[in-house]
Amino acid sequence: MSESDYSSDTLQDFTPEPAEARRVVVLISGNGSNLQALIDEQVHDRLGGEIVAVISNQADAYGLQRAREAGIDAVALPHREYENREAYDGALIKVIERHEPDLVVLAGFMRILTPRFVQRFLGRLINIHPSLLPAYQGLHTHARALADGVAEHGCSVHYVTEELDGGPVLLQAAVEVADGETEESLKEKVHAREHLIYPIAVKWCLEGRLQFGDGGARFDGMPLPEQGLRMSHADAAEELDEDIEDEE
Repeated sequence: MSESDYSSDTLQDFTPEPAEARRVVVLISGNGSNLQALIDEQVHDRLGGEIVAVISNQADAYGLQRAREAGIDAVALPHREYENREAYDGALIKVIERHEPDLVVLAGFMRILTPRFVQRFLGRLINIHPSLLPAYQGLHTHARALADGVAEHGCSVHYVTEELDGGPVLLQAAVEVADGETEESLKEKVHAREHLIYPIAVKWCLEGRLQFGDGGARFDGMPLPEQGLRMSHADAAEELDEDIEDEE
């Protein structure tokens, strides 16, 4: 039997299918600036997956327009149409699962989630918070940091658990609080760092580098400290091309 007898048109014509992109659902309530940072990375093939849906509890959220302009399924699910938090979260679970996500990303989603919701997506549900957790959980973080006179503030990406802003921290970026800092100026600096680190954290989650476990978060298999991976003020400023000479 000759070598040609082994040839097969089927095998010769076979082209392996590319691995299916990891799927991301983003939840928002408003402007969606962190969503835009994720979309921008996706456009340049740097996100490690595909945002398949953006869902908002506010029908007029500008973030939904950002999604539409990017060709992403935009879903308004107003919470006021449901009689209680449990009913809303039940509906939200159904909408999310319809899109079969590998990761659910909270990007300014201004609702406290029920335990049922958190448990359904535990280990694939992340949030970004405007403080260096565990400091300043909850609201009004910038005002509270300024009132305390802290020298350093920032933002944190963390896994969502039933404890509000209390899940394992994955990644942080710090900012030095300058003399004469205002709440608005500090907010702007922290926002810039959010837009820097959130796409990185999402990418590492989709790649399996960041993982959730019983003992907390892990990066490349190694347990992370309480503050997760920390980007310093200087490193973040360099990445963002900020002028830091006046702050040093």
